[in-house]
Formats: sequence, structure tokens, C-alpha cells
Amino acid sequence: MSKKGRIYIVIGMLTLAAIFVVEYNKPKKINWFPSFVSHHKIPYGTYVLNDLMEKYFPNRVQQVQKPPFEFLSRTDSIKGTYFFVNESVSFEEAELNTLLDWVDQGNKLFVASSSFERKLLDTLHLDQRNVYNNGQLDPLFYYELVNPKIKHTRVKFTKDYYTTGFDRIDTVRTTVLGQVFTPSDSTETVSKHINTIKQPFGKGEIVLTSFPKAFTNYFILKDNNLEYTAGLLSYLDKDGNIYMDNFHKSGKSFYTSPMYLFLNTKEFKWAYYLILIGSLIYIIFEGKRKQRAIPVVTPLKNQTLAFTRTIADMYYEKGQLELMTKHKIDYFLEYLRSRLHVSTQNLADETFLRNLALRSNMELEDVKNLMALIGKLKAKQHVTETELKDLNKKIQAFKANVDGK
Repeated sequence: MSKKGRIYIVIGMLTLAAIFVVEYNKPKKINWFPSFVSHHKIPYGTYVLNDLMEKYFPNRVQQVQKPPFEFLSRTDSIKGTYFFVNESVSFEEAELNTLLDWVDQGNKLFVASSSFERKLLDTLHLDQRNVYNNGQLDPLFYYELVNPKIKHTRVKFTKDYYTTGFDRIDTVRTTVLGQVFTPSDSTETVSKHINTIKQPFGKGEIVLTSFPKAFTNYFILKDNNLEYTAGLLSYLDKDGNIYMDNFHKSGKSFYTSPMYLFLNTKEFKWAYYLILIGSLIYIIFEGKRKQRAIPVVTPLKNQTLAFTRTIADMYYEKGQLELMTKHKIDYFLEYLRSRLHVSTQNLADETFLRNLALRSNMELEDVKNLMALIGKLKAKQHVTETELKDLNKKIQAFKANVDGK
């Protein structure tokens, strides 16, 4: 090997070593996956919650790894509160019936989930809806408990662009425990949405909250949010066992793959990467002399643009300006729906125009003029070449403004 080749190899090895050192000492990326697993210490795990439960309810908390149907069917001596928390808790029909029969005997069911299955909602005469942050660029929701005996400050949460609440409740049997709302202009009335309720069921009681992240590590440890979570936990019975569900979880409670433990340890992970890179280098330098030449196959050309131009020229030469205008408007409206995520059912709606102006970074007046032109051309039977060119010019200017060109 020549001296120049050795120099290149040394430089390459030093570069790889520098990359390994930088990557090894780089801070570990935060895992925001909503696992809700009891021993997970990631932001959306529930390690802190279970630690608090053991502290505030000593000798009363029991971790349940089995599905509720199996756990409650084995004996009639299980009494207390069954606690579920997950991004989405959905029971099978037989499982829900077993739970409701258990609650009817004088027990309590506590479920924290962003969504609930239809049968449970119908049983309790409830309905759900999504609550959005009024088109704000930054996600922000305020949560509060309505019981004046629970002293806590209003808490805010800035990680979700929408949340869920109860749209319809049985006002005779249902007690409202908590609400959620978004900030609004001073000229608007703040609309509060119910997100936590309790309702008697037989001899027992059911508590539902649509804000499960109130029980996560991130929420509890941030600012004074612990008071809000403690307020929710105050609705648990003062005596009796508390059964913490570990079956309905988005994350895995344990990992069966040996590669998870291997790659979850930084030293083992980089040793594994070194082996892979070493194997790749070996293949490159040892395999090139033994590998047969691979013929070069010229890829097929992409004729989509040429085909599109041909079709456009055909329409133009035949004078079918109305059809070209229709296609151009349809493609532009699809662009608004897919790129800016807005509904285009009513182009004259004032809310639609304001949202479109905000998302496209254009003046509201320019947006109104463009939508008015589109509405005008859609209604016309005959379109002139000047009108088509004007439409194309404004659409191109709009897209250029959105793309920042």
C-alpha cells in the first residue's frame, strides 16, 4: 500500500474515533412516548405516581398485572378501588360488564383516559368531544378542579394541541369535578369544558377523567402541578385497597427481546455499532476483489412533467380555458387541505379566511381577494385567458409565500 493510502486510512480512523467520542458523550435524547408504565421514569411514565400512591396510601396499593376480567373473576373477596391510567383505556364487552358488576357491589372505578369506549359512555349517559386551542400557534390548556374545598392553583399544560372533554352529561346523577379551557381574547367569553366527573353506579361509584397526563412524571414534577394531581387522588376512598392496573398500558411493562437490554446500555450499544462498522469495512476491502462486476442499468426517465405539459398544451390549444381553470382551482384547494390542513368547504367563511391568512403568512385582504377570484371563476361559464393568467399568478404568489421563497 502506498504512503498516501496509509495517510487516508489514518485520517479516516481518526475521524471515526472523533465521531464515536462526540456521540458517546452526547446527552441522551428524551423519550416522549406516552407509556404510562408504573416503573418507567420517562416523562410520560407513571413512576412518580406509583411512588406517591405507596407514600400516601401505605399497605393499600396492589399492582395488578392481569386483565380485569381474569383478576375480578377469580374471587369475590376483592374490594376497594380499581385504578386505570393510560392514553386510551378500552375494555372488551365482557371485561366492562365484569367491572360494572364489581362496582355495583359497592366498589369504585377510577379511569384516567383521553377516550372511552362507547358502551361505557352510553351506560353513564355521557358523550365526548375534542377541545382545541382556538387556533393558537402554541399549545396551551388550563386545568382546574371545581371543588372549593380542594386548594390548588390553576395549572397549565403546553404539550398538547388538543384535549378531550365531556360534551353531554346526566346532570341529575353526574357530579362535575374538573374543567379545562383555553386562553382567549379579552373580548371573548372563556368556554370551559368538563373533563372530570363522578357518578354513582349501584352501590359503588365511577370517576372518569379525560386528562391521563395529569398522572405522569412530567406533569407531577413540573411547577406546582402536584396539587392538581393530589386533588384528583383525593376522590379515592379513604380506606380499602387500591388496585393499580398494569395491563391496559401503551408501553411494555417488560421486554422479552435481549436486544432491548443490549441497545439500551450505552457501552453495549456502541460496542455493537463498532462491530457492525468493522464488518462493513472488512466487506469493503476484502470483498471488492472477489465480487464480480455489476452491470450498470440506466434507470427509466421520469416523464411525468413532460406528460403534464403535453396535456396542458392540449387544453390550451383547444381553448378549453374553463376546464383548465377548474383543474387549477381543484389542485389549489387540495394543496390548502394537505399542506395547510384547512377545510375548504366554505371559501367565504370569515374564520376560514383568518386561519388561512395566519397559516400562509399572508395579508388577510390578499387572501380574501384570492378566494373571491376563485369563487367568481368557479361560477363563470366562460373564462378569458387574462382571467386564467391572473388566477395562475396569484396562486403562484400564494404558494411562494407559504414556501418562503
